[in-house]
Amino acid sequence: MDANPSQLDPAALPRHVAIIMDGNGRWAQERGLGRVRGHEEGANSVRAVVEEARRLGLAHLTLYAFSEENWGRPGAEVKALMRLLKRFLKKERDDLAAKDIRLNAIGQLERLPDDTRAELERTLAATAHCGGMVLTLALSYGGRQEILAAVRELCARAARGQLDPAALDEAAFSASLQSAGLPDPDLMIRTSGEQRISNFLLWQMAYAEFIFSPLMWPDFREAQLRAALAEYAGRQRRFGKTGQQVVATPKKSGGRGRG
Repeated sequence: MDANPSQLDPAALPRHVAIIMDGNGRWAQERGLGRVRGHEEGANSVRAVVEEARRLGLAHLTLYAFSEENWGRPGAEVKALMRLLKRFLKKERDDLAAKDIRLNAIGQLERLPDDTRAELERTLAATAHCGGMVLTLALSYGGRQEILAAVRELCARAARGQLDPAALDEAAFSASLQSAGLPDPDLMIRTSGEQRISNFLLWQMAYAEFIFSPLMWPDFREAQLRAALAEYAGRQRRFGKTGQQVVATPKKSGGRGRG
């Protein structure tokens, strides 16, 4: 299903869209190309989707760029991905700032190569003042690892007498995660036809709507994003209530989330 941007009701847009960008390697292999070529083409999709999200007025876009498990891929591919990330950050820095997009990053960033991490830090700093949209890159990220790190920190605070375990609630736990300050995703999109969330934002996506696209990530561009947003707008989000209760309750823009 395609959708014209003029047909998208701004009030029906999700506040936060999270995307698992899957299928770069398979896209390349189907064309007799090396896997790295697929990642390069995937970077073009990133650029197109980010620009369209900003143009449509999305407040938050989070991209699963490199998972904790991806470190287990062949060394040559990992090195190529890190070089591509470094090049992307350097090339897009000025454009992100010009479009008022603030870059954010979550994950075990200390595991990134020094030169890639330095480029990331420069781009984070260069866009820190931007307020039009927050683009979050999940790098060396794993949802279980994020939750475990939060639990360890909360346990340490309790052991030091700085936290009463009985006072711990969902909001306090959410504030201890790497995504603190971001609203929970309203919509999760995964490309390549796979139907799983692969350790991505496990806590945060408790009430997200899921859309699984059969397209490989390099083929997912502006029209496909608009179609996904149109499908999302046609869904009824109930958060445990009945459909009749939702209809009777005034609709809040952007769904449920923190921030």
